Amino acid sequence: MATEREDPVSISIGEMLQSLSPLSPDCCIARVPNYLRKANEQAYEPELIAIGPYHHAKPHLKAMEEHKIRYFQLLLQERRENDVSRYVMIIRSLEEQARKCYSDPFALESDDFVKMLLLDGCFIVQLIRKFSEIRLRDESDPIFKLVSLRGTIRRDTLLVENQLPLFVLWELYAMIEYPDQRTFMAIVFSFFCHILPGEGWPQNSLNSIRVINHLVDLVHECWHPSPLELKAYQNLNKNVPWNFIHCVTELKEAGIKFQMKRGNSLFDLKFENGTMKIPTLRIYDRLEGTLRNLIAFEQFSSHRGLNHVTDYVLLFHCLVNSTKDVEILRQSGIIENMLGDDEEVARMLNRLGVSVFFSPDNFYYSELFNKVNKYCDRRWNKWIANLKHNYLNSPWALISFLAAVVLLLLTLVQTVFSVLSFYSK
Repeated sequence: MATEREDPVSISIGEMLQSLSPLSPDCCIARVPNYLRKANEQAYEPELIAIGPYHHAKPHLKAMEEHKIRYFQLLLQERRENDVSRYVMIIRSLEEQARKCYSDPFALESDDFVKMLLLDGCFIVQLIRKFSEIRLRDESDPIFKLVSLRGTIRRDTLLVENQLPLFVLWELYAMIEYPDQRTFMAIVFSFFCHILPGEGWPQNSLNSIRVINHLVDLVHECWHPSPLELKAYQNLNKNVPWNFIHCVTELKEAGIKFQMKRGNSLFDLKFENGTMKIPTLRIYDRLEGTLRNLIAFEQFSSHRGLNHVTDYVLLFHCLVNSTKDVEILRQSGIIENMLGDDEEVARMLNRLGVSVFFSPDNFYYSELFNKVNKYCDRRWNKWIANLKHNYLNSPWALISFLAAVVLLLLTLVQTVFSVLSFYSK
């Protein structure tokens, strides 16, 4: 009988344990898990440009590599520099810290990784600077000549797998411009605000760029419920049980009205006096991808607190079951359909809620759901909803119902006359 020391399985497992590297607390850039990716793989794949190691050197993205070098060359010309060594030195000093930010393995040696960080980082910083200052743009730059190209690059730089650590971008920006964090964050906001649905851009309350991991994180931190609504949410009793609400059509049958709510935050909904007030959601062709990547980020970072994008998507997943639901919301000004097809909007909103994990104890709309369900459960509202659903759900059903009511009234009148006639005799 073989001893434990001689057992090949024991030896193999022992070697595996010895070679296992410790988990880094700095991990913040991960690949999208398969349970999310399988719902819409294209939503997480870059179309034009690779940023970071996960999609580096993919054949269909190589065309933009020359453009990255060109942007770096233009930067050197702008600053009247010939030597790249100071840029390389700064990035090399950040290499070890940057590697720890990626949770999944990738095959890039030290020099290749540093070169990638430098060229990718300079491209993003220069792109954002050029977007905010027209004077920096080159007339022959195709990115600023073609709106579709610029839109695709903006979309690619907001993919959760297509990220660089923000401290790399900040260090490069600080080498080029006066190192003011507020200015840096402001130009990043202005670059991404066009890709987000809803009105306005909520004021951020970030005190330091050091608490932000990457561009997706930055957008997520700034695109949030209003401070007043956040404070109200934080004061809620999280132990109160709640249930999901019904779809728009069924809620309308229960007497609930839908009204467009004006305001800067897409996430601030109200339910008052039987009326659900919802800010306008602008639905366009790239919205699904944007929301999916923000949801993927929340799934990876759920330990950090509020997952308001996931909760918002689940809210619409409840509200919309059919084209009729979309039609009601569109007519109320709550949905702005830029796809042109209510059926496609319904399918998209239903797809978004599939295979998404959320925290019932921290669901942002739990109080709203309880208010809506309480209203629907009132006896009169329940009776009205049942009447509409079972007897008034089509023109023929309405005609039959009215005919039955008329027949009942005629029978009642006939009975009254018969009684009166009997007593008059």
